[in-house]
Amino acid sequence: MGPLWFAPGLREDERPGIRNGVSHVEGAAEELMGWDTKGPKWTKAVQSCVDAFEGSASPQEVREAFEAAAKEANVYLSPE
Repeated sequence: MGPLWFAPGLREDERPGIRNGVSHVEGAAEELMGWDTKGPKWTKAVQSCVDAFEGSASPQEVREAFEAAAKEANVYLSPE
């Protein structure tokens, strides 16, 4: 199975000066596993990734959950 892409991509920043672009479910899952802040929205985002891998969630649902988790963890970078 290839990457499960979503659009538009998101940018997150966990450390000063480091920006990561995330545009598919696999990338979102990988980034989530490396976060220090793991609140309720992080848990939902991780579950969304698992659901997408199993075919019961869309990549767009993962994108929305990942964005919410990034905002909760204060690592979301606005596209503006």
